[in-house]
Amino acid sequence: MIKRVFLTPFQKFVKIESFSGILLMFATVLALVWANSPYGDTYRELWQYDLGIITETFEFKKPLILWINDGLMAIFFFLIGLEIKRELLIGELNSPKKIAFPLVGALGGMLVPVMFFLVLNESPETAKGWGIPMATDIAFSLAILNVLGKRVPLSLKIFLTAFAIVDDIGAVLVIAIFYSGTINLTLLLLALTMLTILYVLSYKGIYSKFLMFIFGVVIWVLFLKSGIHPTIAGILLAFSVPIRQKIDTSTFLVELENVYRNIKQASVLKKPILSHEQIRYVDNLDDWSYKFQSPLQHLEHNLHGWVAYFIIPIFAFANAGVLISGSEHLDIGLVVNIIICLVLGKGIGITTIVFAAQKLKWIEIPKDISFKQIIGVAFLAGIGFTMAIFIASLAFVSAPEFIDSAKIGILIGSFISAIIGYVILRVSSNSVS
Repeated sequence: MIKRVFLTPFQKFVKIESFSGILLMFATVLALVWANSPYGDTYRELWQYDLGIITETFEFKKPLILWINDGLMAIFFFLIGLEIKRELLIGELNSPKKIAFPLVGALGGMLVPVMFFLVLNESPETAKGWGIPMATDIAFSLAILNVLGKRVPLSLKIFLTAFAIVDDIGAVLVIAIFYSGTINLTLLLLALTMLTILYVLSYKGIYSKFLMFIFGVVIWVLFLKSGIHPTIAGILLAFSVPIRQKIDTSTFLVELENVYRNIKQASVLKKPILSHEQIRYVDNLDDWSYKFQSPLQHLEHNLHGWVAYFIIPIFAFANAGVLISGSEHLDIGLVVNIIICLVLGKGIGITTIVFAAQKLKWIEIPKDISFKQIIGVAFLAGIGFTMAIFIASLAFVSAPEFIDSAKIGILIGSFISAIIGYVILRVSSNSVS
């Protein structure tokens, strides 16, 4: 007899993110090897290749690296927006009691690394990199938790996921406020007007994938040309996707029974193909299924695999290829600063503030989570990778000589954080068992 294992939505999420972390690691190693090989010039030339639309009256082209960082990453941020909206409305962040624990951890994980960076920074030229150590890479960190298997409780994975999402909210706000260029108010106002139209339609229960796509492309271009980083458009678009279903469960079940009964009555003869009548009933089932699904949940489900298995690995492959052999051009102070912020800033910040909040009885930690496990997860949060590299590319867009230094600091800091976090969680789980 075959045993069927049904996974909860959260367990599926963890499984996808864990495998995505493995792909991220593979893409990172491949990029580093290629960039530092005798063929390293081809790696750098590839990402600077111009792509776009050119006509006699119109020209819109960008290097391939910017199509990835501004274009594909907008889809990544769109998915983050969907996840944030779902968590705020019906998930792990939908009540003060649920949000308190990860919120406190996220605040410690954002504020303390920034403080470390500003205190340790010695050059005014690198001061703009203060936002780099803020965010946590959920794919890498969940991949490591998944390696530990049943040694860590599910509630610990939920905590890591929730505070990583809060981290992402903070990072998005920082990008929008501090890392956008000179703003063209006319184009921004036009984009916000189009967003308002989508929000009003969503509020009235009107949703169209076609309209969302057309408006999304136009809004993305308007944000790009207005000076606001276009990935912010992805977040704002996500909040216009309704979470409500068009029909409730009881109505869907009634219609499902009707479709089942009609198909059964039409199945007089057993044939390998459907009759015209049966096809009509199956189409009705598709229509009712579409109306029963939450548009937000449906989009999130369809995009998650593409983002985890394609967009994020491609981003890593395009951005992680640092020329290590050119170390004489590195800013060692910046490298060391970022390493300290990711490893100690996250580890100390999250642990200290969570411990203080528990003592003050502001939060309640689940009973199956030990404080050693919180320390382990706090160090895992120092895996900044995707968002950290993304912020570094924005922070030093006018000073590209610091980007490689920032990336090396991120890679080393993330690696050290991963090792320390894994060892602490492994030892603490053994002592508990």
